[in-house]
Amino acid sequence: MDNVQLTRKQREFFEYILEYKKDNDVWPTYREIAENFDFKSPNSVTQNIKSLIKKGYLTKTSDEEYELASLGNRYLGSAGTENYDDEETTYGGIPIKGIITAGYLQEAVESNLGTINLNMLFPNLNRMYALRVSGMSMRDTGISDGDFVLLCDDDVKNGDIGAILFNGETSLKRVFYDKNGLRLEPANDAYSAIHIEPDVFEEVRVIGKYVGHVNKTGIYNNTRGMN
Repeated sequence: MDNVQLTRKQREFFEYILEYKKDNDVWPTYREIAENFDFKSPNSVTQNIKSLIKKGYLTKTSDEEYELASLGNRYLGSAGTENYDDEETTYGGIPIKGIITAGYLQEAVESNLGTINLNMLFPNLNRMYALRVSGMSMRDTGISDGDFVLLCDDDVKNGDIGAILFNGETSLKRVFYDKNGLRLEPANDAYSAIHIEPDVFEEVRVIGKYVGHVNKTGIYNNTRGMN
């Protein structure tokens, strides 16, 4: 494949047929595409389709039928965040290029098995958001200054890591509930625990349960036990 990047016109063309498919559950006809872009000839549609097939975004199945190919699925997963001008392109998924055995040696199997995307890594993705970490109080859990913690709108149980809002201030800590109130434990001996008395519980707001974090070394998933 000579070039996986799309020109701006190819991008607009591709996004139109994707949006049409999303709204109508079928691909647009060549005539509908030509009318949308004011093409004078159906040949212009054919040439755009051929370009998308050549670049790996579509695969042809019949005269006016096509399906998303590997790069098309990656583009769809990235929600249009692909970079068309830079050499490095950001995708919403990691391509699965084949099968490797973890037992006896056998012939390598290479094939397009789709992509791993955030929906596969994190359940309930629509309930998640991220915050950037400032400080090193959770260092021993692997969360450092500048990392992005992934939070979910979910119950924070005893011993879970959660984001807490109290007196207009936020903190990411391991949360413990006991008869003496609420204890927010750091994961760094250089920091002290925060104790909140029972009579001010109503002023405490849990704004998210920690389910993972992202930094330059990778994506860390802690979603076991999510509802």
